[in-house]
Parts: sequence; structure tokens; C-alpha cells
Amino acid sequence: MVNIFSTSDPKDSRAPPPGFAPHLKSLGLRALGTALGLAALFYSFVYLESTEIVVVQYPWGELKTHVEPGIYPRFLGTVRKYPLSSQFSFSAQPDQGAAADESLRLRFNDGGHATVSGVIRWEMPTDNEHLLALHRKFGSAKAIEQQLIRTTMESASYTTGPLMSSTESSAEKRNLLLQYMQDQAKNGTYMTRTVAIKVIDPISGVEKTANAAEIVMDGGKPLREQGSAITDFGIKLLPISINQVKYDPEIERQIQNRQKAIQDVQIAQANALKAEQEAITAAKQGEALAAKAKWEQEVIKAQKVTEAQQKLEVAQLEAQAAEQYKRKQILEGEGEAQKKQLIMSADGALDKKLEAYVEIQKAYASAIEHYQGNWVPSYVSGGGVQAGSGAQQMIDLLSIKAAKDLGLDMSISGAGNTVKK
Repeated sequence: MVNIFSTSDPKDSRAPPPGFAPHLKSLGLRALGTALGLAALFYSFVYLESTEIVVVQYPWGELKTHVEPGIYPRFLGTVRKYPLSSQFSFSAQPDQGAAADESLRLRFNDGGHATVSGVIRWEMPTDNEHLLALHRKFGSAKAIEQQLIRTTMESASYTTGPLMSSTESSAEKRNLLLQYMQDQAKNGTYMTRTVAIKVIDPISGVEKTANAAEIVMDGGKPLREQGSAITDFGIKLLPISINQVKYDPEIERQIQNRQKAIQDVQIAQANALKAEQEAITAAKQGEALAAKAKWEQEVIKAQKVTEAQQKLEVAQLEAQAAEQYKRKQILEGEGEAQKKQLIMSADGALDKKLEAYVEIQKAYASAIEHYQGNWVPSYVSGGGVQAGSGAQQMIDLLSIKAAKDLGLDMSISGAGNTVKK
């Protein structure tokens, strides 16, 4: 290997110029000084983001906390940053927290088991006392989550399970499961007492007596076995978010069977209500139809009554008209009779009598005209009877009779008169 810095041959063009090596050494010292200066500057100050809290431990042992964003002196001290807020995962979801299943295990009072998966957000305190206590006790955000948040959540889940059965946790006490865990993590575990209850064995399905935990209450508030370490350190827990409760296979089958039974009951109740409603509807429809039919009959009745009333009124009017006509006819008859009576009183009904007399005479004449026999005997003894006078005598006799019957006096030559009987 050729040494380009060799000075054995002064004429070699590759040799450095005189004074180059000391200059290079000076540049190196300057770079080292700059680096040391930057390092000293870096270790002299600390920059704090708005989402962070920092605790600085100075070389002389003092601890200093900073919560507002900005630049603070470090003076070669040890810096530990904490998140102002973070999310702790106890989830079975690989995209929440660690890739491994970190869900919490529950044991219920019927012997069933389940794992609860979810997340909870927590916030660091901002006062100096709690920050220093957390820093001295745990030293990092990871240690706070694993040694404080997780252990508190495990304790809350451990004491929540015995407060209900596995089937209750999936149905009527589902919200209480979340409420009990949240309350105990925040305020401390409950003081409980053991009571005997009847439960259904999740494996055999047979009813059995089991011991269950019951919260001891005082004035409507639960008594606590101990306080919450989280609250003691000033950490604020936000509401828990549960994304899954996974039961053992036996419990899952029991829950499914129970849900199916509940659904069947609900369906039966719904069908009963539907049938009842249909019966009510049918009754109402029947009432409506009956009312409709009744009113239709009332309409027909009203029409018939109206028609009868109209006919009655028409009949009454017709009767009145007939009565008027009768009176008219009677009056006309009485007038005509009175007229005829007056006429007869005036001339004795001479015109009528004459008409009758004429008609009688015509009848006699016609009878005599068509008579083919002899009016008198063929042989007459003695004198006094003239031949051919029999017909005339008959006519005279009949005329006299007709005039007598009609009351006519044919001998009167003056104004018409009648013979009074």
C-alpha cells in the first residue's frame, strides 16, 4: 500500500504540501470540539412536546417536573418523558396493543369462565407530587401500564366475576359487568359477602347450589375492601371500552340455548300479543260492521219512513182532493136537481113529456105499421062499426093513455100546461 503522506521523496507530487498535516489535525480538533459542544448543548436542554410530561434528574440528585411545552435546562441530567395521555390495551385484537392476546380472565359464580377484551384510556397527573411519586415508583410509562394499570384491571375483573353468573353476564347484567369493572378500577374493590344461590350448571345443565358474592352496602353505597392505587397516584381513568367477551365453549352453548329459549318465549309472546290484537281488531271490525249494518238499516228505515210519509201525505192530499171532488159533484148534482126542479116547477117538464109522448107515438106507429093481422073482426053484425076504423081507435086509445100517464092535456091550445093529479 502506498503511503501518500510519505516524505521520503521530496519530488513526489503525491506528497502533501508542507504544513498540511498540522492543518488537518486542527480541523479534526475543531470537529471534535463542535461535536462535544453540540453534545453538551443537547445534554444541557430538553425540548418538551405538548403531548408529553418530563421528569429531569440532575447530577446532584434533584428531581424536576415540567408539564408545559417548551425548552427546559437539563444540565447533563437524566430525562424521563411520560405521555400526557395513553391507551392501555387488554385486548385480544392483534391491532390493539401487543400482537398477543392480552384479554382479562373472568370467573363467574356458576363456575363458568370468560375472557374480556377491550381498551381503557388513562391520563397522567400534572401536579408535581403525583408525578414524582409515579416516577420514583415505576420510572417509565410502560412500567405504569404493566405494573399499575394492568394489575388494577385484573383485580377489578377478578372481583367482578363472582357478582353474577355467566349467563347473567351475557344478558340482564351485561351492563353491570362493565360498570363494576370501571367502578372498582377507579375507586377500589368492593367488600363482599358470600351467599348461597341456585344456578344451572353450565356443563350438566342441572340446577345446583353455588356460592356467590354479594356487595356489602352502606347507605346505598358499596363498601370497599381497599382503595384504588390508580386514584392514589392521581391517574385519571376514562370509560372502559369492551370489544369482546369470549366464553368457554360450554358456557357459549348454554348462553346460545338460553338466548334461543328467550327468543322462543319472545316469539310466543309476540304471537300471543298478535293474536290478541287480531282478536281485538276482529271484534272492533265486527262492531264496525254491525254499526255499519245498523246504520244501513237505519238509512233504509229512514228512506221507508220518508216514502211512507210521502205516500201518506199524497194519500191525504188525494183524499182531500176526492173530498173536494165529492163535494163538487154533490153541489153540482144538487144544483142540477134544483135546476131541473125549478124547470119542472116552471113548465111541468113539458119538453120532456112531449119528447116522451113523441117517442111513444113513434113506437105505436111502428107497431101498427108492422102488424099483419086484422084490427077488427071479419064479420060484424049490426051497424055502427065502420070498416078500417079499428087501427085508428087503437091509436086514439093509446094516445089518450100516454097523455094521461104523462099528465098532458092535449085539449089546451095555449101555453104548455100539465094536468095536475
